[in-house]
Amino acid sequence: MTIRTALDDALAARGVSAEQFSELMIRLLDHGVLCRDENKREAEFYDRYLQVTDLVEDYLAVLRIRLLHEPRFHSLRLFPPGAEVPGLADSDDAFNSGLRERLSQAEVALILVLRAEYDKSLREGQIDENGQVTLPLEALSLAHKNLLGRPLPEGLVDRRNLFRRLRQLRVIRYAGDEALEDSESWLTIRPDITSLVSDTVLAELADGSEPAGNDAPSPEEDAP
Repeated sequence: MTIRTALDDALAARGVSAEQFSELMIRLLDHGVLCRDENKREAEFYDRYLQVTDLVEDYLAVLRIRLLHEPRFHSLRLFPPGAEVPGLADSDDAFNSGLRERLSQAEVALILVLRAEYDKSLREGQIDENGQVTLPLEALSLAHKNLLGRPLPEGLVDRRNLFRRLRQLRVIRYAGDEALEDSESWLTIRPDITSLVSDTVLAELADGSEPAGNDAPSPEEDAP
């Protein structure tokens, strides 16, 4: 029996077609992240994943791609081999293919600040039933300057591109580009932020030291 035949049989037993499975895998590999509450389409993909969880994980295991599933928040995130993932055992795999996408310095900086603000709100009990934290943009700007000693990008185009990128990573959500022009607007930090920054890095940031080692995201670290 070929792998394809075995997969088709397993999919048929779960009521999922080969085309639907292919569509799910392409979406996962292309985006690297899936959040059920993002939109109706992602909700469909997430529910389909629950039907074929073992098959998806077996497929990715062959490619040595690791999947972090957060059932509490209905989210999935892929990590290439070799990437350190908070909550998962370390891997010794080396990986240098196109699945890796380097983060810019500005993206790294903002992710670190968002993680610190998320942890602060978590300690204070200011978190909703979906594990999300809401934060005024003005407070985020202040935290960025206090923690890292530099402000958020002042140029509107640069700021929009930065926030759009983090929204694509399903780290934050906000009303739209216009909201970035209003310091009184709010944004939402998703719980998936905890999968991108480890507690070790967070402790180093709180101590006022530069995060060291491979625990911290950097321009050489990789986004899904």
